[in-house]
Amino acid sequence: MNDLKTQFLQIIFMFFLLGFGTKSYAVNPEKYVVNTASSENFPLVSKGKTASILVSENDFPGVLRVTGHLENDLFNVSDLHPKQISKISEATDYVVIIGTLGKSTIIDQLVKEGKIDAGQLKGKWEKFTTQIVDNPAKGIKKALVITGSDKRGTIYGIYDLSSQIGISPWYFWADVPVKKQSELHVLPGVHSQGEPKVKYRGIFINDEAPALSGWAFEKYGGFNAKFYDTVFELILRMKGNYLWPSMWGRMFYVDDAQNAVLADEYGIVMGTSHHEPLTRAHAEWSALGKGKWDFNTNSENLISFWKDGMKRMGTKESIVTVGMRGDGDEPMTEGTAIDLLENIVKIQRNIIAEVTQKPIEETPQMWALYKEVQDYYDKGMRVPDDITLLLCDDNWGNIRKLPEPDAKPRKGGYGIYYHYDYVGGPRNYKWINTNQIERTWEQMDLAYQYGVDKIWIVNVGDIKPMEFPIEFFLDMAWNPEKFNAGNLGQYYKDWAKENFGDQNTDDIVEILKLYTKYNARRKPELLNAKTYSITNDNEAENVLADYKILAEKASQINNQLQPAYKDAFYQLVLFPVLASSNINELYVATAKNQLYANQGRASANDYAKQVKVLFEKDSLLTNYYHTKLAGGKWNHMMAQTHIGYTNWQEPKTNVIPETTIITLSNKAEPGIAIEGSENYWINNKQEIVLASLNSFRNKTTYIDLFNRGTKPFDFKISAKNDWITFSKSNGTITEDERIVISIDWKKAPKGNLKSKFVITANKQKFEVTVNFTNAELNDVQGFVENNGHIAIDAQNYSRALNENNVHWTTIPNIGKTGSGITLKPSNILPVAISEQSPRVEYDVHFFSQGNIKVHAYFSPTINFTVRDGLKYGVSFDAEIPQIMNLNADNSEKKWNESVADNIKIITSLHKIETTGNHVLKIYGADPALVLQKIVIETETGQLLETYLGPPESFQKK
Repeated sequence: MNDLKTQFLQIIFMFFLLGFGTKSYAVNPEKYVVNTASSENFPLVSKGKTASILVSENDFPGVLRVTGHLENDLFNVSDLHPKQISKISEATDYVVIIGTLGKSTIIDQLVKEGKIDAGQLKGKWEKFTTQIVDNPAKGIKKALVITGSDKRGTIYGIYDLSSQIGISPWYFWADVPVKKQSELHVLPGVHSQGEPKVKYRGIFINDEAPALSGWAFEKYGGFNAKFYDTVFELILRMKGNYLWPSMWGRMFYVDDAQNAVLADEYGIVMGTSHHEPLTRAHAEWSALGKGKWDFNTNSENLISFWKDGMKRMGTKESIVTVGMRGDGDEPMTEGTAIDLLENIVKIQRNIIAEVTQKPIEETPQMWALYKEVQDYYDKGMRVPDDITLLLCDDNWGNIRKLPEPDAKPRKGGYGIYYHYDYVGGPRNYKWINTNQIERTWEQMDLAYQYGVDKIWIVNVGDIKPMEFPIEFFLDMAWNPEKFNAGNLGQYYKDWAKENFGDQNTDDIVEILKLYTKYNARRKPELLNAKTYSITNDNEAENVLADYKILAEKASQINNQLQPAYKDAFYQLVLFPVLASSNINELYVATAKNQLYANQGRASANDYAKQVKVLFEKDSLLTNYYHTKLAGGKWNHMMAQTHIGYTNWQEPKTNVIPETTIITLSNKAEPGIAIEGSENYWINNKQEIVLASLNSFRNKTTYIDLFNRGTKPFDFKISAKNDWITFSKSNGTITEDERIVISIDWKKAPKGNLKSKFVITANKQKFEVTVNFTNAELNDVQGFVENNGHIAIDAQNYSRALNENNVHWTTIPNIGKTGSGITLKPSNILPVAISEQSPRVEYDVHFFSQGNIKVHAYFSPTINFTVRDGLKYGVSFDAEIPQIMNLNADNSEKKWNESVADNIKIITSLHKIETTGNHVLKIYGADPALVLQKIVIETETGQLLETYLGPPESFQKK
């Protein structure tokens, strides 16, 4: 008994030591490799020796290939070469035994002898077990046995051990270094990830010119087996199993005959995109097809073309795309061609059955409901039950369609085609990572809860620079049930630890969270000089300040990192932060040039010069990526144009924003501009009134005192009241200076007041009025009206009322300014709105009364149901809730706006009869709505135009 207790305590101690041991990947929460020896552990690497590796020669060639990867991984970690053997009689002392159940004679012998339990693996999909077996054969003290239920199960087991010893999936694709270790010991127990919850999990290489294509041709001579070797390995190290290959002018099966052979060896399930039927690449029709891509007029040639594709596939594991779209990823015909497409699918299935000589349902098939094809489905088209329905997002990360909760189960099940990259309207977005894992989780969790578990595939563009969200997508696909809104932060932390050796982890986590949040506000290709306001709420300045904080922090970390990690850090963190910060600064500088030129400011010309500098900096960052990073390894990878879009399609080259150079007066010529206005004053004939201030908000305002000439001038500011303070009250203006104005609230009298001050500039006097409120807030509750509005970040509710199993969940970081809230679970039927239904309440205080508007800011979720839209309720106090439909306007114009802005704003009208405290109530009706922000607008105010909406109001608690 004491021995058992000692063993138990020892194991617990080993798990405690893991915090100081090797790295482990986010998909694999069980850490079973440590740096400490014990009599119970298996010494993988110890005292200058490594265990030998035993794999049966009759196992799958892919298993033998990946076993070689494990040998390299062990060498890279320990500087020791493990010995590979193929017969158990050659093994001594300590050996790693690798094999597939029913394929490996060695594994099958261990099963027969009762050394390992086949019952855990037999009939399982992609499952592996890793365990220690004592005395498995004569002369062997201990064996570490990695057993797979099938080929991929064994391969995953091998790569799982590699990840446990510290090999990142991104060791090649992002140059993540390997930490050297001299002691590696495996803990006892049966280590397994179980079976994946999603059967097929993969990526789509797409839109790959000019970046990935330029790189692949320079490094490998094209998209050949040498190139795909790196891709297949990457996918399998992240426990994916499915690929749609590069397709822009590419032909996976034709460009290199070894592509398909290698995929089959690795166990990669091959597919083709939504408009490439029966394994034929789109480019193959141009190169090898005869006649038009039109089934009405050219069916004979199309059938022959497709039949050849199936013959070529042979017995290789594939998911066969069925259906047909027009040539070049376009609609097939005008209107909804249901009868035609149903007949095409029927003929295609006959081809599949004829060529494979198997019952049709034994060949996996999928039909993608992409774009107009979903219209066919919505209008009644159906395909046989064994075909997987691949549902799609709107190309911008918003799922368009899900099965109804009461839908009859399909043998073929459902899949999702998701996007991290896209070519099309309203703009291409291909350059940089703009994907928040919080949004990916929210949408894919929604899909999984609705039973979508057959295929998950994501369009990743060039692979780089989508490394972080790709790994998240595939990790989540393995087991969506392990991910929730509360542990997404831990995922960031695990990923940062794994890839940067646990250096500056918390700071890197913050950078990853925030740069993707900021980039998701509006994709860089959609940015322009008017995106963020340079006059209202300091919006543009705040946006730039946020980016600059990240850029400075990332640069500091880069300086502190061990040199081996710098290349990986540049790719995964530093470059996206510096480049994103720079492009935002470029457009803000352009905006200032345009406004200041209109105002005649001397500094307009400085901003024109700054635009040129920032435009050049963009090219210098790219050049470093191409020529210096990792010794030029990644040349071409950042070649995607991203500046100067005028429509959906990219410009041929980056185009510098247009600026204006003005001619200045050859004298001193003062001018004044104020916050909240593009107007300017060059004399005192018009009244200058500043934005109102109040004590509870304690906000400042400003004036810009600027020169329209070449000669400097002196200025002086004087005020009757000493409780009006200025950041600077006198000095000399050469070009311009921002004077910040605030109130000393302890000195200022109480109440609603008005005061004036005078600016003397170049002997001219400008009288300026400031309105302010020094208020007592003794009886105030909640968010307080200011300048005629109240702004609230949705997660800051006063109360949340849940119903039975339906509860409000905060999704951290998903909002453009804060976080988001939603109802979970997501697969519930609509909730009838009543006083008992789930709702969130916000305490608010109004100084005004009358008609008001409530602007609710939601993530741009698509109506994925057969109902007329996703709905919520809104009311004040005891008012009967208004039922609002998020999808009432489903026009293309509205969709363009909502995905470009990454927000959908729904407005309801109300009337407040009395000033004072009130309660705003938001009722949950449909799941899947993500509320980010609320802005309440009163009759007395006028919202300043900003992209992000006004900053959150003061809250009295």
